[in-house]
Amino acid sequence: MKRNLERRDFLKGGLATLGLGVLGSSSEALAQNPNDGRVQRYVPLGRTGMRISDISFGSSRNTDPAVVRHAFDQGINYFDTAESYQGGQAEEAIGQALEGVRDQVYLASKVGCEPDTTKAELMRSLEGSLRRLRTDHIDVYFNHAVNEVARLQNEQWYEFIATAKAQGKIRFSGMSGHSGRLGECLDYVIDHESVDVVLVSYNYGQDPGFFKSYVKSFLKDFDLVAEQPNLLSLLARAHEKGIGVITMKTLRGARRNDIAAFEKPGRTFPQAAFGWVLSNPDVDALVVSMTNSEEIDEYLQASGSKTPRGARLELLKKHLASTREDYCEPGCEACHASCPNQVAVNEVLRTRMYATHYGDVGYARGDYAKLKDNASLCASCTDQPCIGGCPSGLDVAKLTRSAHRMLA
Repeated sequence: MKRNLERRDFLKGGLATLGLGVLGSSSEALAQNPNDGRVQRYVPLGRTGMRISDISFGSSRNTDPAVVRHAFDQGINYFDTAESYQGGQAEEAIGQALEGVRDQVYLASKVGCEPDTTKAELMRSLEGSLRRLRTDHIDVYFNHAVNEVARLQNEQWYEFIATAKAQGKIRFSGMSGHSGRLGECLDYVIDHESVDVVLVSYNYGQDPGFFKSYVKSFLKDFDLVAEQPNLLSLLARAHEKGIGVITMKTLRGARRNDIAAFEKPGRTFPQAAFGWVLSNPDVDALVVSMTNSEEIDEYLQASGSKTPRGARLELLKKHLASTREDYCEPGCEACHASCPNQVAVNEVLRTRMYATHYGDVGYARGDYAKLKDNASLCASCTDQPCIGGCPSGLDVAKLTRSAHRMLA
């Protein structure tokens, strides 16, 4: 508890001050000549033999084939989707946009595999994705949003993967995840070498190096992001074993209105955030939701970034300070033990983030509706045992109630 209080005090107090711009005269050194909004670098994806765009297309919030085609025209060759995105319309948009150029791109899709999901169910899902994507094969097929090792121990998944590979319907398998048990799940697939690719949440705010780069004297040996203290070592282990490493949630919520005044052409928050992630040698590439052409052009100005660790800190510090009141850290479930109703607080606040940070209330409501343990009981909870249980100092009771009012 003492550790949590120290962390909360730092985030709620010291971080606000740091976020106001202590970088000073080095800001000019952060400027970097932007490229023309096209992919500048293609990277090997683990041992797959594929070379993919370092910044690739995420389709969770897109149904427009024109946006997909613009991404392709700008050099993106890896398109990430899932059967659940936009009720299948995200896959349909990709299929329509990329018909005729299938041999020039890599397609990744996902399906949820529970501990009791059968091989037949998985095959039906795959066939549906193939039909919507207008293709006869998917390059990487992920076990989607894995949040417990039991889902990785379902033998039906591995029988399905073996059969689908033999039939030429998928080339490689993967695991995606951003839950509090991500470390356990990564450990399992790395130890068993049971996937070819992992897709995990990782951003500057989950990296101890980000904090230590400018507050070393304050932090000393204090690990500010201890919710998943072994995340970086797990990514290194995966990379060493030849497992492809792709990251998501790299924008830490993506809300920019609080720092827009500090952005400049060629030096925007997304470009700084991507530069940080891509400077990690154990990360092959990242995927990010893309919803319009202007967004794609801006994002791709960070492609090929050689930004060293520690560059462009000013924007990142300001962004971190602007999110300190309502951003739930991916992979943290510290408050769960205090809730007698087993509310999945991190999942509730993740869906709230889609509404308040991404500005996509419709998508947030759809995601919230899928939660088994939502915040419906928070409104009538009088004890509020979750108060004080968040290492980041969030007012959990206030935020979960807000989420339910907004999204139920």
